[in-house]
Amino acid sequence: MSSSQPVAANPGSRNLEATVSVGSFHRVRFGRDYLSPSNPAFPELFVPGVDGPVKALFVLDESLRKAWPALEESIHACCDTHKDRFRVTDILTIPGGERCKNDTGSLDIILGAIEKRGICRQSYVIAMGGGALLDVAGYAASIAHRGVRLIRFPTTTLSQADSGVGVKNGINRFGKKNFLGSFDVPAAVLNDETYLTTLSDRDWRAGFSEAVKVALIKDQAFFEEIENLSEEIEGRNLETLNPIIQRSAELHFKHIVEGGDPYELTVARPLDFGHWAAHKIEQMSDFSVLHGEAVAIGVALDTIYSAVMGHLSWEDADRVCRCLSKMGFSLSHEVLKDRETLFEGIEEFRQHLGGELAVTLLKGIGEGFTCHEIELAKMGEALERLEEV
Repeated sequence: MSSSQPVAANPGSRNLEATVSVGSFHRVRFGRDYLSPSNPAFPELFVPGVDGPVKALFVLDESLRKAWPALEESIHACCDTHKDRFRVTDILTIPGGERCKNDTGSLDIILGAIEKRGICRQSYVIAMGGGALLDVAGYAASIAHRGVRLIRFPTTTLSQADSGVGVKNGINRFGKKNFLGSFDVPAAVLNDETYLTTLSDRDWRAGFSEAVKVALIKDQAFFEEIENLSEEIEGRNLETLNPIIQRSAELHFKHIVEGGDPYELTVARPLDFGHWAAHKIEQMSDFSVLHGEAVAIGVALDTIYSAVMGHLSWEDADRVCRCLSKMGFSLSHEVLKDRETLFEGIEEFRQHLGGELAVTLLKGIGEGFTCHEIELAKMGEALERLEEV
């Protein structure tokens, strides 16, 4: 941390004012087999302390551990080869998915392990799993000792394309998504394509809705690339589709490091295009709808609303809905019939930041803009049109 010299308001004043800047280095790497003892990329992230190798607490998503029975063995083999850099203090297994964020149980388990194993600010928490698991483990790391170093190891298309690349952590409280949370730049993010091969079809598909989202607000050519490959999602060809995940991660990363507001202190939240509805749909469905599935519906809804309001052509709106449908996303759900509850999501979205409402809409493919008012009657019309897709 560095700061300019404090300057008193006037010679006789006791008030001090200064700009304080916190230098953070954000890095995302793409590759495979990071836990292989012969791959130095992961061990090199650890900075040995004055007492030698640093402590590392691993937190694994339960579904990941089941899909990869030898994962713990791989972790220990990597550590044994690079024991001069780090040593494993514990390997926890936490149930993943949104439900791990709905109470403090998983959070308390991780915090308990941090305390019991003597994890300090020079130590590392390594979180491996989907976005929800990364959220909980990241939150625990950010509040223990006011901040323990975190390495994110996203293992789903959704977390590799979006959430794992971000700087946000959190859990759900009071029926609201991410009510408790923190902003904290991880020490590193490792996108290892190896772990994408064992995802369920639903989890595999889920991340591509976030790729569509970021393409729609930032990159027309990228959307056209996704559009051309939309029917290939089901085939799960990593060589063809991993570049889509990586480009999505890159666009999210660039917005965070170049957008001028990584901690969302202003009212503009372009990366949350379609998310006011998505978050509410998850909650209304008791989280039976995956986040990526809810995002697909939310993106389609706000795209159609953009057309209803005259900002976007109907031709482009139809293209977006067709693309999502060809990927295998359902753009309808029974909870959408409860408009009154759904529309509560708009106010909850505003309250999350405070101030005036800020919802991203489209005036062209690849061109998002911030809207400060939603006409509920027109949004109702958009819902009716969505039902016809």
